[in-house]
Amino acid sequence: MLGFAAVASVLVVMGEGIARYGFPEGHPFGIDRHDAFARQFESRAFDARVSVAPPAPAAADEILLFHTPQYVDFVRERSATGQGCLDGGDTPAFRGVYEASAHVVGATLVAMRAVMGGVARRAFVPIAGLHHAARDHAAGFCVFNDIGVAIEVLRREHGIARIAYVDIDAHHGDGVFYAYEDDPELAIADIHEDGRTLYPGTGAADERGRGPAAGTKLNIPVPAGADDAIFGAEWPRLLAFVEAARPEFIILQCGADSVAGDPITHLEFTPGAHARAARDLAALADRLGHGRVLALGGGGYNRANLATAWNNVVEGLAA
Repeated sequence: MLGFAAVASVLVVMGEGIARYGFPEGHPFGIDRHDAFARQFESRAFDARVSVAPPAPAAADEILLFHTPQYVDFVRERSATGQGCLDGGDTPAFRGVYEASAHVVGATLVAMRAVMGGVARRAFVPIAGLHHAARDHAAGFCVFNDIGVAIEVLRREHGIARIAYVDIDAHHGDGVFYAYEDDPELAIADIHEDGRTLYPGTGAADERGRGPAAGTKLNIPVPAGADDAIFGAEWPRLLAFVEAARPEFIILQCGADSVAGDPITHLEFTPGAHARAARDLAALADRLGHGRVLALGGGGYNRANLATAWNNVVEGLAA
């Protein structure tokens, strides 16, 4: 419990621990992303409308619920030296990368446990949603997959079986998708730039889940240049898919790199898409009778875009 006297409408987990997660020397995922969000959060006076809690690091045994021991040891080793990369070149090591990554996982768990414990109805974490990390390797700026860890903790600690994962980041959430491709109780709905024009090159419309999970995944690749009109045309289908799964908990990865003007992607959504996604998923969670939504910042490399999109998410969750 976080010590709040009454249930908060929305809890935002933010602070130094997750602000340190970022890469040096002009890397797109720099450590200034957290503060870009925080400045607008304060200017819009959200600190008077929602509750705020600091992050705490995840324990190693929590990280190991999703990741392999060999990979966690590898991250620890690179964290001590700060040398080399954690993948093929996108995700460089730095001194303390293990600790910073553990704080991202821990922040997501703080937020999720607040929702499950009745401290907050919904929650948001800006530096989180690291959806490319696989069980045994880093990828695409993502070291530990906090989403995967949260799914495992929801099931083991709280007995939550049916979970929906919704991803509106420009990049396909491959680290989550393939880890749970054959899991029939994890509904995945992912709208993203077509993999033929953007990393990681996955998430085709015919990828719908394997074996017992066939039909429980929905990939919606959209073309480069897709705008709010295309988002608006596809979103009702995605929302209906999620509602049909009747999830007991909803996770939203709301990467702001789908907003027009991002330096490494090609979509042209406005931050209004993020507001709509948060607002509609919150309303859906209320219709399902539990209200539980955990939103995670994900990607986004234009600082003005991420500040507005993520704060729109906070507002949407509080609506």
